[in-house]
Amino acid sequence: MVSKWDIEKFTGDNDFGLEGSLPVTMSRVEKTEMVDKAKSAIVLCLGDKVLREVVKEPNATSMWAKLESLYMTKSLAHRQFLKQQLYSFRMVKSKAIMEQLTEFNKILDDLENIEVCHTPIFDLAVTDTCR
Repeated sequence: MVSKWDIEKFTGDNDFGLEGSLPVTMSRVEKTEMVDKAKSAIVLCLGDKVLREVVKEPNATSMWAKLESLYMTKSLAHRQFLKQQLYSFRMVKSKAIMEQLTEFNKILDDLENIEVCHTPIFDLAVTDTCR
């Protein structure tokens, strides 16, 4: 049986920040095989520009860490940019609702991924939008 995944290549402009971990019950051989598959999957899901940045990393863990350092920056400017995206987010009649909800959830996920603490304004924005 062959599995095929249709995954958009990561170019640096699309979503990044979803992650997982290996179960403790896996054998060493299974973990090695899974890590090799993870590295292959990461490589296959990267666009050329991003791939050049991480191709020399020896394993999936270091490759993932490099991607995080490049694209999950926690700088003040990045935090402000993401907060501005949240505060200025508006629903547009010409776009599909699901597309807009996906865009909004991506902003929230990005803020959570860089560990932006919840402020009253943040909570209010989330509460008002979800009503």
